[in-house]
Amino acid sequence: MDALVTCLVAAVAVLAVVVVVGRARRRPTGPPDGQPTEPPRGGPLRLTPGDRVRIREREYAVSATIRLVEGDWSWVQHLLDDDAGTRHRLSVEDGPEVELVFWTAEPGATVTPGAPTIELGGRRYTWAETGQARYTATGETELPSTGTMRYHDYQSGGAARLSFEAYGEEGWRVARGDLLDPADLTIRPPQA
Repeated sequence: MDALVTCLVAAVAVLAVVVVVGRARRRPTGPPDGQPTEPPRGGPLRLTPGDRVRIREREYAVSATIRLVEGDWSWVQHLLDDDAGTRHRLSVEDGPEVELVFWTAEPGATVTPGAPTIELGGRRYTWAETGQARYTATGETELPSTGTMRYHDYQSGGAARLSFEAYGEEGWRVARGDLLDPADLTIRPPQA
């Protein structure tokens, strides 16, 4: 009889552990009010003009930030200048995983958006998404501080991107991009 009681007590203890572990796994990891957690200071979403970043083996200064909102979705674009004065863009999309894309302008491109596929620079890009967002800009953007932006995005292979953007009533800006691994980006401390 003692063996039966001992087995029952052990079974109840194991069941209790299973229930507690199951509840802990279902518990939300974010704040209790359901709001997204703030990225740590210095994360790619929180860069501001004057910050410096290293992407792969090159240094860039953040000269401007454009925050975009489309419905429930938002993303950030940081304008980056290299030592040669060439302007690039780092887009940061927050989701289940942060997506980073490093963009280089293609000012001489003669392609326009809208087709299901586009050829540029010997690569074929396939349409991915189209939309319109509201933006706010800070820093040296040459844009009004607020407005709207239309876009068409294309992809090729796993990491190559092609983007068309038009701010306000201006024409299309074309840029080619590369999807970055988060390890490719290092945020430098602000210079004193």
